[in-house]
Amino acid sequence: MQLADIDLSDSRNFAGGVPHEWFAYLRREAPVQWHRDPNGQADGFWSVTRYDDCVTVNRDYEHFSSSRAATLFTDMDEDNLAQLQLMMLNMDPPMHTRYRRLVNKGFTPRMIRDLETKVVASTDDIIDRVCEQGSADFVEEISAELPLQVIADLMGVPQADRHLVFDWSNKMIGSEDPEFMVPPEYSTQASLELYAYADELCAKKRLDPHADLFSVLTQAEVEGDQLSPLELDLFFLLLAVAGNETTRNLISGAMVAFFDHPDQWERLRADRSLLPSAIEEMLRYVTPVMHFRRQATMDWTIGEQRINEGDKVVFWHTSANRDETVFDDPDTFDIGRAPNNHMAFGGGGPHFCLGANLARMEIRVMFDRLLDRLPDIHRAGEEQHLQSNFINGVKHLPVAFSPSVPVGR
Repeated sequence: MQLADIDLSDSRNFAGGVPHEWFAYLRREAPVQWHRDPNGQADGFWSVTRYDDCVTVNRDYEHFSSSRAATLFTDMDEDNLAQLQLMMLNMDPPMHTRYRRLVNKGFTPRMIRDLETKVVASTDDIIDRVCEQGSADFVEEISAELPLQVIADLMGVPQADRHLVFDWSNKMIGSEDPEFMVPPEYSTQASLELYAYADELCAKKRLDPHADLFSVLTQAEVEGDQLSPLELDLFFLLLAVAGNETTRNLISGAMVAFFDHPDQWERLRADRSLLPSAIEEMLRYVTPVMHFRRQATMDWTIGEQRINEGDKVVFWHTSANRDETVFDDPDTFDIGRAPNNHMAFGGGGPHFCLGANLARMEIRVMFDRLLDRLPDIHRAGEEQHLQSNFINGVKHLPVAFSPSVPVGR
């Protein structure tokens, strides 16, 4: 293998799964590598692949900005960039600090605890729909449904509208995968419809607030400061996408990991006390968000490599979480791994994932119920991976299991 063989900018190279052998080579030979990007507006980007360097880039907002060019791999024109910069994901302190202080009011531990009873009921209902038939597409019929229902409940979206909202958000974000591509005009129309829906929902919450997140956020105030209508719309979009994509793909990818390591499934069946450490290992091993982007604010050095002001920098969580200097035998799926200081949620700093505790709770409930109700679940065909260098996703996963009686009957 040579550096010239590695192209991380082409999503087609991820269609069969994450090319972990490429990242292992980069960590050894070129941990901070200038990578040409023939499809981008910039000539290329710095690809950062070692754990310590990735954590540094993520945390050091003074030298590596989330705002200057946003956090997505794709280069944006000025109009699109200006809108993205109003989203929390694409802010630097102090603006990010102000925004986070406001939205934190909707993510209290009590709010997450109050959701758990609903999450258990939703999970049982999802399994009830497939348990008698003895087979399913795990992604479409099991893992995709739980985050949809949970994030709808959290946001205060009626369950009847959940597929509408997430269809709009998926069309807005788009996809390089041929199965999910949409024409640009569909994306534009979807954005108009989603923002109109968010405006109407927030107006209702102001007049008739309940215990949901957007009821809280429409009233939230810190030292006289409140979220503007546009900020609420953009946060609605962020949650609709982030709260859905990441958890769905984590659950799907973790199921694949268990199928590839059946001894770990049996280990967890035999000792349910391993579930907390198993969840952390799922997050490390799968790493559903594979990278984020930053822009250098001044000349600086990462891993002995000089970075120039204005350079595009992409740090790869998926590589950091397999770094041999941090994790023993990193390509092994070990549900008892300790310590396990993975960076699936960002590795700390101001951009640590706001929904981390909610995601952990969903994962715990889903696998707890699967272990109880579909203990002999197994692969019934080859999984299909999402063509993306951003999301480590599974599109389809045929599974089979012994038929059983629904618990809700």
